[in-house]
Amino acid sequence: MAFALAVVLVAPVAVTAAASAATTLTVAQALAAQDGRTAAVTGYVIGQPTSSTTVLRSGFTSDTAIAIADTAAETGTSRMLYVQVTTAYRSTFGLLTNPSLRGQRITATGTLTAYFSHGGLKNPTAMTLGGTAPSPSQSPTPVPTTSPVPGGDYDSTYYANAIGKSGTALRSSLHSIIKVQTKLSYDQVWEALRDTDQDPANSNNVILLYTGRSQSKTSNGGGVDDWNREHVWAKSHGDFGTATGPGTDVHHLRPTDVSVNSTRGSKDFDNGGSPVAEAPGCYTDADSWEPRNAVKGDVARMIMYMAIRYEGTDGWPNLELNQSVNNGTAPYHGRMSVLLQWNQADPPDAFEKRRNQRIYERWQGNRNPFVDHPEWASAIWG
Repeated sequence: MAFALAVVLVAPVAVTAAASAATTLTVAQALAAQDGRTAAVTGYVIGQPTSSTTVLRSGFTSDTAIAIADTAAETGTSRMLYVQVTTAYRSTFGLLTNPSLRGQRITATGTLTAYFSHGGLKNPTAMTLGGTAPSPSQSPTPVPTTSPVPGGDYDSTYYANAIGKSGTALRSSLHSIIKVQTKLSYDQVWEALRDTDQDPANSNNVILLYTGRSQSKTSNGGGVDDWNREHVWAKSHGDFGTATGPGTDVHHLRPTDVSVNSTRGSKDFDNGGSPVAEAPGCYTDADSWEPRNAVKGDVARMIMYMAIRYEGTDGWPNLELNQSVNNGTAPYHGRMSVLLQWNQADPPDAFEKRRNQRIYERWQGNRNPFVDHPEWASAIWG
């Protein structure tokens, strides 16, 4: 899908008052804050985006858009921000005219909002070479230096009994590992979500899962436009409700807009349907829900976690993935083939990794193994 992009980028020497007043973000932070705010974003020019999953790194065909990332060697489009470029600024920042721009660090200021379901920066008011954004290696909220970095550094400790296994053996090992956890009450979930889903650019806010909106941590409840606690694994699928256990497991609970949560209801996950007006990029029909592209992998990995954590051995239902989108109250969630696709298409980003670490260190003491090792999904479910 080709991009017809319309962004106003000011020449390098023209930096407006709005630009100087804006918060400077990394690309990862900008991707987690697609809510219409104005911010400056610093990143390295990767190439020319031509679709939501394709970025040209050579043989550029136009000056209409650039993709930037936190590292010059980035290859995953899900970790790139698409910046639109209009005629007035193509002579300086278009890649067809300036192929040597690739690999250079730039700062663009504008509106953080999705473009064709991909994280974007639109209507910029300034663009300059270089920048003073945080180091690309810096997390939105840094993990204490005494703690291991999420992922592979846990292979020799937390995941020691699972490394090298696949199929049933891997599944069994992971279940034994992650079932050891601190269980929260449903009231404690409110405070946990204020921490785990904190907006990287505004510590007073949380990011809502399906809309991507940044919203005050204190605007939770049941009123219009409040946020509430969404069970990504629908609590009716196994009828576990909100009792301590799967009903309060923060690994699959996320802040969402109240009415959007209601629209999603207890539907299974699948592709297609009609657009959801309150949640751009989401789609729904009578029996399924498709989240926006930026969190498709997050949703898949939360569902996979639940299927491994709850195996029917501790008084709760044995939760399983299947191919159905009509599971009702049965302890199943689908559609498995689509969830596996989403896991591959949308790898874990900085926000999701930080969330996993926060839950492990501060709340439950267990990890979502599919955030640390997305490849384990195919090793278990094929």
